[in-house]
Amino acid sequence: MIIVMNPGVREEEINQVVERLKKVGLGVHLSVGEQRTIIGAIGDRKLVMSMGLEALPFVEKMVPISRPFKLVSREFKPEDSVFKVGAAGIGGDEVMIMAGPCAVESEEQVLTAAEGVKKAGAHVLRGGAFKPRTSPYSFQGLEEDGLKMLALAREKTGLPVVTEVTSQYNVDLINEYADIIQVGARNMQNFYLLRELGRLHKPVLLKRGLSATIEEWLMAAEYIMSGGNYQVILCERGVRTFETYTRNTLDLSAVAVVKQMSHLPVVVDPSHGTGNWRYVPAMAKAALAAGADGLMIEVHPRPEEALSDGPQSLTVENFTLLMDDLKRLASAMGRQLGGHKVAAV
Repeated sequence: MIIVMNPGVREEEINQVVERLKKVGLGVHLSVGEQRTIIGAIGDRKLVMSMGLEALPFVEKMVPISRPFKLVSREFKPEDSVFKVGAAGIGGDEVMIMAGPCAVESEEQVLTAAEGVKKAGAHVLRGGAFKPRTSPYSFQGLEEDGLKMLALAREKTGLPVVTEVTSQYNVDLINEYADIIQVGARNMQNFYLLRELGRLHKPVLLKRGLSATIEEWLMAAEYIMSGGNYQVILCERGVRTFETYTRNTLDLSAVAVVKQMSHLPVVVDPSHGTGNWRYVPAMAKAALAAGADGLMIEVHPRPEEALSDGPQSLTVENFTLLMDDLKRLASAMGRQLGGHKVAAV
């Protein structure tokens, strides 16, 4: 249930409604927009309706939210959510590019990648230190040593870091090093992990599960937000279908659907979506044209030597060419790349 306040409502009037809701044990989320202030009442809908809040002169109306996800929904927050990470933003008119290797392999590798993607115009360095793999015999990541290498790359380049958390037991460790915490596709419905991330005050990038519906994906985001962390970034990375020519089927229609249903920013990962570096540039540009708020792209100095996902990784040179195209496309769409309007290249 959401309570829409009258335009020009005073702070003490907002607090009066909030205190009444809390007094009966309801959860409260406050959204202050340019035009409207909305108070979300989380709990028993019948209890909220029985409180007589619409009789207050500063309450415009009460609106039930019919969808199973509440905090994630456009009804709850009509304006796009925009999050700042470092100097760049994501959401609204701002587009964020996250790039780097699938897995941190060595100090030399991650520093070379970080310097290359920074020079090309990326805003965030991606890199995995903990790698949940299908095979127990595959490279599992360097763990804390890898996190330290990412921290060194951030120190050298100034790029914020996004890296994956794999368990509720390493949340605090990842939180110590990461600027954005990634939840991988296999963990999208690890509800114990999602609840742990709900207590943090740091952006969480939530990848769509391998076979998850859009509603299941948004409900996973609801878990994080219901814990008090409202900085959730959704990531479409392809779903499993009958097709075998690509690693997954990249569902770009999900970008349009989710942006209509939710205020949260949406990122697309064309690297995992296709599994082949040759298709990544086309799908990256298509994602931006579809309205994505950001891209996550795998870049490796020497993909042929990569310990993880080399076939879908761009070289630094190919990533630089793609960034030139993305700058032109963003300019044509009137969007911002990296916190400022970009001129045509």
